[in-house]
Amino acid sequence: MAQTKNRQRLRVAHLDELPLQIGKEVIIGEHEIALFRLSSGKVKAIENKCPHKQGPLAQGIVSGEYVFCPLHDWKIDVTTGEVQKPDDGCVQTFPVDVEDNIVYITI
Repeated sequence: MAQTKNRQRLRVAHLDELPLQIGKEVIIGEHEIALFRLSSGKVKAIENKCPHKQGPLAQGIVSGEYVFCPLHDWKIDVTTGEVQKPDDGCVQTFPVDVEDNIVYITI
């Protein structure tokens, strides 16, 4: 675990543990994070609670670079964390690095 200016880079998964387009919940301290391996091969990490009714985003349906909240179908961009119109809001995003098939999140 590396720490820089109150930010921590943590190993959270092996790339093989992340099926394409299926979310995985990761808990780091008080952070509940939804981790996604997109069909493009990119890995993204966002807060695991929809801003609408706190739906668990790791259980949502992934399409492209979006996840749909399993409770009320809000569409959230997994790169920016922004909720798509006509709904409104955003979730926190976390930087992700993949090195030697190991997935790291910086919080």
